[in-house]
Amino acid sequence: MKTNRIKNICRYLAWIPCMFIFSCNYLDVVPDNTPTIDDGFKNRYEAEGFLYGCFSALPSFADPGVNPALLGGDEVWVIDPVAQINPRLWYIARGDQGTVAPLANYWSSQQSGNTNGGTAMFTALSDCNMFFENIHKPYDLDDYERDRWVAEVKFIKAFYHFWLLRMYGPIPVIDENRSISAKGEDARIYREPVDEVVEYIVSLLDEATVNLPDVIEDPLREMGRPTRAIALALKAQTLTLAASPLFNGTATEPPSFSLVDNRGIELFPQAYDANKWQRAAEALKEAIDEAHGAGHRLYDFVRTNPAYVGFNEKTILSMQVRGAVTERWNEEIIWGDSRSNPSALQNSCIPAFYTVHNNGSAGKSYAPTLQAVEQFYTKNGLPIEDDQDWVGVDPYAIRTATAEDKYYVQQNYQTIQLHFDREARFYGSILFDGGSYYGNNRINTDDNLWYIPLRAGTIAGGTSPSDRHSSTGYLCKKLLHFRSSMPDNAASNSNERYSFPIIRLADLYLMYAETLNEAGGDAPQADVYNYVNLVRARSGLKGVVETWNDHAVASQRNRPLSKTGMREIIRRERLNELAFEGARFWDLKRWKLSMEYMNRPVRGWDITGETPADFYKMTEIYPLTYETKDYFWPIRQSTLLRNKNMEQNPGW
Repeated sequence: MKTNRIKNICRYLAWIPCMFIFSCNYLDVVPDNTPTIDDGFKNRYEAEGFLYGCFSALPSFADPGVNPALLGGDEVWVIDPVAQINPRLWYIARGDQGTVAPLANYWSSQQSGNTNGGTAMFTALSDCNMFFENIHKPYDLDDYERDRWVAEVKFIKAFYHFWLLRMYGPIPVIDENRSISAKGEDARIYREPVDEVVEYIVSLLDEATVNLPDVIEDPLREMGRPTRAIALALKAQTLTLAASPLFNGTATEPPSFSLVDNRGIELFPQAYDANKWQRAAEALKEAIDEAHGAGHRLYDFVRTNPAYVGFNEKTILSMQVRGAVTERWNEEIIWGDSRSNPSALQNSCIPAFYTVHNNGSAGKSYAPTLQAVEQFYTKNGLPIEDDQDWVGVDPYAIRTATAEDKYYVQQNYQTIQLHFDREARFYGSILFDGGSYYGNNRINTDDNLWYIPLRAGTIAGGTSPSDRHSSTGYLCKKLLHFRSSMPDNAASNSNERYSFPIIRLADLYLMYAETLNEAGGDAPQADVYNYVNLVRARSGLKGVVETWNDHAVASQRNRPLSKTGMREIIRRERLNELAFEGARFWDLKRWKLSMEYMNRPVRGWDITGETPADFYKMTEIYPLTYETKDYFWPIRQSTLLRNKNMEQNPGW
């Protein structure tokens, strides 16, 4: 029976996109309401397949070829050509976006065989509307399950609008499907103002939370399906986006984007509204309370893996943030992607431990940039430039590791000062030349760690193989589950599957601190500090006020005491805590800082160097450029030609 149900769901997942091939579109979205729809709702068994079809446009969050936030910014760089992963959305970072065939095109439905990434979410929204129109038909579907399914589809409909809003700004609201007989102006819909889109998303989520479950009671079959905590977290995320500088400007500068359609309606907000921050803060508190009530709490490596309680504290602290991402369905993950297996992503991160691994799955090409490496805190818990212990210290000077460094750096190995005396999240996220690696079949003790040299002439370093090596001299450790492994004498590897985090509790904590800080007066209230400090403490860092008072240079000791100073601290906390999870890409946009960060060259080390002196020569790898127009995606030109009511985004 279970096998038949799986076949049925797969059949509908395949059937639904095909149903729209011959449809008449007003926005690349309107389906042909053919009689086969009745077949999809004649009983519960068939309707369940249609339900799953409504979720089919969800992005594969762990796929860099689909999720633009993984390779579309300045955080990670690869080589060309590169094996193991699809690099197509990397070309967004390289400045190759355009209007003829936009990269990561989530608007247009002309995606069959598309090599540019993205899925037509507007088509999926029409699926959702058809679901609402027909879900009353199955004779054997009880009220409880029908109500839950309706709530789930309202949630996914809200998410699709949120995803498109974040990419494109003002978008059409697909509240219902147009008649197939609609012609002319009736078939040409408009983009709606940002604030109206936000209100529509919020209203859908408010309706959905009424009938969504508090927890998933059948984890084996249903993990990843919407819960109240997930819906409230998405609502909070939406309101935070609406309150942020990209759409709301700041207290001293009004919003800077303008787009007026042929009705004379301004689609972007034109005045700063401080109340948006307060509303977002209230939504975040509600989401956090719901998450706590559902059993979510910050991940703890030892609590989750009690067999490793005797490990050195340095190993444990470095595993906190790494485990929060890669421990499957750990209690911190509020919403995770259970559909896309991050195996290819892990393959692209894993180094070669033996020569034979270079002949197989050791992709060793997913490379953090030097700017991402530099952003992490010192061991004292504040930026290098603010730490009085680093005054007069050259971060790029060569230093030899001692026995005291062995849990993070190989003893007697020469690497640079930048790799010493950093916070635990740095060591849990970055694999550097001579750095330690916990995992790959050495997991029962941390007295026999791997150490990975990344200079030329070493197993894991250099430019060989030509399509599988680091472009910067670093690899991403954070996305590797410690149980993923490569046998000593084989080229193949075995990856531990995990649910790639979409929203986790630390994200909500830091977002709540941010919204409270913006909504409050010049002196941050206690909870601003409390929620930041909870995240810091998990990785062994003291509170921000104590840290800056005890370890900052004199001119920066009062930084946490003002709204402006805490804004900078919270933003840096998010960049560190959520590094390589896709948050940086969207955060820089909503903070309107992408032009500041993305107009700096990508930097790394000379990967052809064999000695420390040759390897640690700073290299400008690629001259990034970012323009104002890049804050929003272009709409495909062919879509605009078919609908004269549709305005292109500013600058495109």
